[in-house]
Amino acid sequence: MIPARSAVATWFACFLAGNIAAPLAIVLVGQGDVDVSAQPIWVLALVSVITWSISLWGVARLCRIHTTSSLREVMRIRFSPRDALGVPLGVASQLILVPVVMLPLRLLFPDSFSPEKIEKRATDLVDNATGAWMLVLVLIVVVGAPLIEEIVYRGMLQRSIGSALGRSRALMVVAAWFAAIHFVPVEFVGLFAFALVLGWVFDRNEALGMNIITHMAFNATGLVLVALT
Repeated sequence: MIPARSAVATWFACFLAGNIAAPLAIVLVGQGDVDVSAQPIWVLALVSVITWSISLWGVARLCRIHTTSSLREVMRIRFSPRDALGVPLGVASQLILVPVVMLPLRLLFPDSFSPEKIEKRATDLVDNATGAWMLVLVLIVVVGAPLIEEIVYRGMLQRSIGSALGRSRALMVVAAWFAAIHFVPVEFVGLFAFALVLGWVFDRNEALGMNIITHMAFNATGLVLVALT
């Protein structure tokens, strides 16, 4: 088992490295003065590749230090036919769970939590993805992000923190961590609720297969909803 302190330290080191390397790369390709919401999709792809590579390197290094097994074995990246249940679970989380938990905030603070503000980040991405770049956006949002995030947050952090704090506390801590790290306050409650689902799925299966499928279905549904509006 990877110690919680080592996992947390690895996360912070990778986060720091990514937030140094990615902005530097953006400046080097001449996009430093462009507003994030207006940057072309290829910039998002560049940033994603940089940050994901750093994260995977950090997790793999952690596995080598504390175990004799591969990253795939330690993080329990395996799939089974029953993981297909993640598809309806992810779709339901996007279409039912998130709207339900967001409803009180929309009623109390209609201006701050309007659908337009909640969907702004996704809308900007879709608007900037013209032609073949839409396929690149799908690969980033529906394939890459769920895979890397489940390895980091459920495979590495939730398992290691669970060994120190217990499963229930780890589930709550990592769910809040996952929601906060997206740095979009209006999305926090919805992401936190969905992260609780992902944490629960991981605790039930102790493998990442269904988590990854659920996360992919959730992101795909959100992308389709924004694209159709």
